[in-house]
Amino acid sequence: MAKPEYSKDDIRQMAKDENVKFLRLMFTDLFGTIKNVEVPISQLGKLLDNKLMFDGSSIDGFVRIEESDMYLYPDLSTWMIFPWSTERGKIARVICEVYTTEGKPFTGDPRNNLIRVLDDMRKAGFTDFNIGPEPEFFLFKMDENGKPTTELNDKGSYFDMAPMDLGENCRREIVLTLEEMGFDVEAAHHEVAPGQHEIDFKYADALTAADNIQTFKLVVKTIARKYGLYATFMPKPLAGINGSGMHLNMSLFHDQGNAFYDKNGEMELSEDAYHFLGGLLKHARSFTAICNPIVNSYKRLVPGYEAPVYVAWSGSNRSPLIRVPNSRGLSTRLEVRSVDPAANPYLAIAAVLEAGLDGLRNKLEPREAIDRNIYRMDAEERQENHITNLPDTLHNALKDLAADDVMRNAMGDHLYQSFIEAKNLEYNSYRTQVSEWERDQYLELY
Repeated sequence: MAKPEYSKDDIRQMAKDENVKFLRLMFTDLFGTIKNVEVPISQLGKLLDNKLMFDGSSIDGFVRIEESDMYLYPDLSTWMIFPWSTERGKIARVICEVYTTEGKPFTGDPRNNLIRVLDDMRKAGFTDFNIGPEPEFFLFKMDENGKPTTELNDKGSYFDMAPMDLGENCRREIVLTLEEMGFDVEAAHHEVAPGQHEIDFKYADALTAADNIQTFKLVVKTIARKYGLYATFMPKPLAGINGSGMHLNMSLFHDQGNAFYDKNGEMELSEDAYHFLGGLLKHARSFTAICNPIVNSYKRLVPGYEAPVYVAWSGSNRSPLIRVPNSRGLSTRLEVRSVDPAANPYLAIAAVLEAGLDGLRNKLEPREAIDRNIYRMDAEERQENHITNLPDTLHNALKDLAADDVMRNAMGDHLYQSFIEAKNLEYNSYRTQVSEWERDQYLELY
């Protein structure tokens, strides 16, 4: 999906030619939730002049009520007209950055934060950080009131087709809609669990990739509703089956090309690749809270359901946290497999990039690759191979995050403080609940 370069005049002309009547001004809050301010096309001039204001105090993790006035600065390259329209005309969206009344980028905007970390990357001598995401989701039936149920729409499994894969038509329309919107969709298939699907789209630079993930989620949910289905990116909606991940394939570039590739290096990987990998491994436990940010994330990160739970790497098996896919040359990349689709993509990408940059700055060396199935190792074997576990609860993940200054820098002080406060509240709320499982286990026994 090539990033277009539009001028203000281009935007005005496209809006006129396509009969655009409404503008959806999108941005993302602390938790990765897409927010938008919808205005009539008459406000286009105001938007293009960076004069469109909104109330930031109503957005999670933004500002207090006495600091509420904020501005939306449009990134014109993200202009896109939705394939669906109302009877009164088409709707266009543009992704915006949040600015203060002093005309400065707001540090609590996750997109601004990723832009900051990418600037640090360029100062370190690199030109691009490419991300290829693999988001998974479930399709559930809705009830007569339009509310989601936990009833799956099929009983299919990995790569199944109709009649087992009843979500095939819905998935196909999602793909066609994404392509209409400029996405390069590389694959779409049923995943391992019943009702679970994956659609992979072509890699892009980090900022565009994060934008694409947010747009993708919006499209998936919109099209699913047309089929009477509810699409969820919740990591583990049902017990006993695989959860949904969002593996991130990543590659770093400099003026000479892919910084991870060296035809003469071990495994044809460069020193930069190994140092970046060393940084990912060092900070893996710390970036888990960012990449797996909700209580439910840790129901997915358990042995037996293909999700990685051990901090290790390999070029030949999928049980460790980080895999090195076989492709080389320009396609040389690292794959972090722990990330789930509940993650704020701007924060998750900033976190893994900052971890890798720390590895490069300090020339961190990864331990030897683990080319055996870690799930079949016992605790003693894992200890002998220096394999540690990822945090097993949000509470433990937050403790690891709080102890890591590099990951704190990956978020910036405003986002970090807001995130820690909100997530501790979330975990404490969860901790005080009494589940049906507990009643089933203990009510009669005690």
